[in-house]
Amino acid sequence: MRTTHVLAPPPTLPADARRQQRRAVAALVVTLIALVIALVLVVANGSRSLAEIAGGSGQPVVFDPIGDSGSVLTSEHGYIAEGEGLSVFEDQAPAVTRLNPALLDALRRAATDAEAGGVEFDVNSGWRSPEYQSFLLRAAVDDYGSEEEAARWVATAQTSAHVSGEAVDIGPLTATDWLAQHGAQYGLCQIYGNESWHYELRPDAVASGCPPAYSDPTEDPRMHG
Repeated sequence: MRTTHVLAPPPTLPADARRQQRRAVAALVVTLIALVIALVLVVANGSRSLAEIAGGSGQPVVFDPIGDSGSVLTSEHGYIAEGEGLSVFEDQAPAVTRLNPALLDALRRAATDAEAGGVEFDVNSGWRSPEYQSFLLRAAVDDYGSEEEAARWVATAQTSAHVSGEAVDIGPLTATDWLAQHGAQYGLCQIYGNESWHYELRPDAVASGCPPAYSDPTEDPRMHG
């Protein structure tokens, strides 16, 4: 008598195993997509390595700004990467060393006194080249959608106090709070109501206090000169 062998159906994976399998496949797909994007960015950014673009430190990837000439803006243009503020005592970076000497002196004296109270100053932006300022203005127009709105935050290269070395952006919040209370003693004044970080030197403030701040740069006569 001939024996008939009936094939048993393949075993069914438990529900938990099936979910884990689906998650593994999804993770693999996401990884492959990320690699493809990274490779595309390598091609688009030429000299930048895959490691740089992938952000091996775990930090968000921030691409270098490009100036009008198509060249990458560097510290020689006054560029300071976001989150990488400089000490006011920095003696190499142009963003600090090319500030107006009187402004820098006042800033360093204030920083020394603030540090005695546990407050540290960071220079988030100082002197800027005209090319860097133009880049910032273009970026602001893109962000805010119009030249009129962008003008409330970023000046032109021809009118910016940063380009002339007459302005500095200070952080963190503890430092700007300290300057709001004590800055006038050094002639350091907040110039714009919408920019608590932007300080310029007003020597008369030592005796008579800081002048009223403009609401924003569009009220500043220098922006229309």
